[in-house]
Parts: sequence; C-alpha cells; structure tokens
Amino acid sequence: MSKSSGFLFVNQARLLKHIIKNKMNKIKIAVQKSGRLNEDSLKLLKDCGISIDNGKDQLKASSSNFPLEVLYLRNGDIPQYLRDGVVDIAIIGENVLIEKGTDIGIVEKLGFSKCRVSIAVPKEVEYKSIQDLNGMRIATSYPNTVLNYFKKFNVTADIHLINGSVEIAPNIGLADAICDIVSSGSTLFKNNLKEVEEMLTSEAVLAVSPNISEENQVILDKLQFRIQAVLKGRKSQYVLMNAPNDKVKSIIKLLPGMKSPTVLPLAIEGWSSIHTVVEKNSFWKVIDDLKASGAEGLLVIPIEKMVL
Repeated sequence: MSKSSGFLFVNQARLLKHIIKNKMNKIKIAVQKSGRLNEDSLKLLKDCGISIDNGKDQLKASSSNFPLEVLYLRNGDIPQYLRDGVVDIAIIGENVLIEKGTDIGIVEKLGFSKCRVSIAVPKEVEYKSIQDLNGMRIATSYPNTVLNYFKKFNVTADIHLINGSVEIAPNIGLADAICDIVSSGSTLFKNNLKEVEEMLTSEAVLAVSPNISEENQVILDKLQFRIQAVLKGRKSQYVLMNAPNDKVKSIIKLLPGMKSPTVLPLAIEGWSSIHTVVEKNSFWKVIDDLKASGAEGLLVIPIEKMVL
C-alpha cells in the first residue's frame, strides 16, 4: 500500500468515526423556558451528572457527557410537543398534563415544584360550599380542569379563559372568582382573594411521548435510573451513632434501614458504632426513639445519591 493510499484510508476512517459520532441517538427533553420549574429541572439533571452546555437565551442545548438535548419551551406548549414526538420526554407540572395532556404518560413523580389548583373568591364573599359557585363567572387558565371538577358536583359556571395573571379579574369586574395554581397563597392575599376550593395537588413529573423510539427508550431508562438514585438520596439521611453493646439489639429493631444496619466495634471495649439510612419524613421520630434506647453521639449526613 502506498503512503498516499494509507493516508486516504486513515482519513476515511476518521471521517466515518465522526459521522457515526454525530449520528448517535440523543433523547430530547423539554424543560420550561424560565422560572422556578426551569431551575429545579436543570438542577435535577446536574445532580444526575449531566452537563448542559447552556448559553444565554438559548432555546436548545446539548449535554457534553450524556446523549441528551434540552429544548426550552413554554409550559403550556409542551404537551403538544410530546404528543407530536418533537420531544421524547419532558419535566412538566402535573397540573398542565391534567389540563392539556391526559393522554400523555407519566413515568416518574419528581417531588419538587409542588402546588395546588384552587378556586379563590374575594375575601368579602361568604362561601359555604361549592354550590355557591353555581352561575358564577370564573377566570382561569385551566378551563378543562374547572369544568371536569364542576361536573362532579353538578355545578355550572361561565368560564373566562385568561392566559396570564388571573388574580386581577375579580378586581376589575371581569369575573366573580378565579381558578389558578397556588403555592404559598401570598399572591391571593395581595389581591384580596381567599382560597375556598382545592381541586387538585400537583408536582413536577417526568412525562414521556407516546411516540418515543425503542432506542430513546433505552436512554430514558438510563436517565430514569439516575433520577431515582438522586430522588432517593434527597429523601434520606445517613445516620451514625454509638451504643453500648447490650443496647445494640434493641436499637436495631428501631431502624428502618435499606436491608440491615452496619454494626462496627469501637476502640472502647463494650461499645459499637451503628450506621443506617433514615427517611427524612420519619427522621425526628426515629432519632427520639434511638436516644431513648441508649444511642449516643448521633451524626447525621445528607445523602447525595442512593443506588438500590
């Protein structure tokens, strides 16, 4: 083989490798363009070890270390993008899917951006039951959610669709009540409104397109595995404690660890160190019980990720 033909062969191989690399499958994920849900979504991806090459005001960005591409979209548009297969998956508020995407599957509840969708009326209005809403003008961005909820109680109302801030509607005479998402309730308070009917609770979820390919389903499985490890870590804490050996058995009975706690002898004779994992929602109850059973020197450490 001549030097020139050898050189040509090497360059063709490099070109082929470049083409294959650039044709590698990437899963497309939709994320809210801005706001708290955007920040929490990107933090979750970062905690999953995924680096996103973000630039200012970018509408699309790729990961440098995972086959994933992020599209920044309006929250209300995401269900249709999922339905059409433009994106494979999305991090979106469950309330948006209830309103616009009941046909779209949810594969993971993510535990952040929690809120509720509620009816609110002016503070001076006397409210006794949902029947008081009969015939009222309701301003909302969630008409389907309102109508479906009202059907359960045989309530009819005049729905005024508003995209944007609906809290002002009663103050300007456009509506008698509103339906909107509520987090702390401070926005309602500022607009002289009170929450009277909680229709549903919502949180961020990982939704999947009905048209996802088999290749991208494999990538989704890998991503979901990472997400579950992060979420499990966020819900748990690592607890270390010391205890006299005659108390170890009774302490172990109190521990809700993954399988069984780790027990190691201390340098001081007659004492052991016990290591376990405790869920945050039961943490203080468990700690109180452990102290009462003879545990000492408790050390609590946050868990970054937990792979089961």
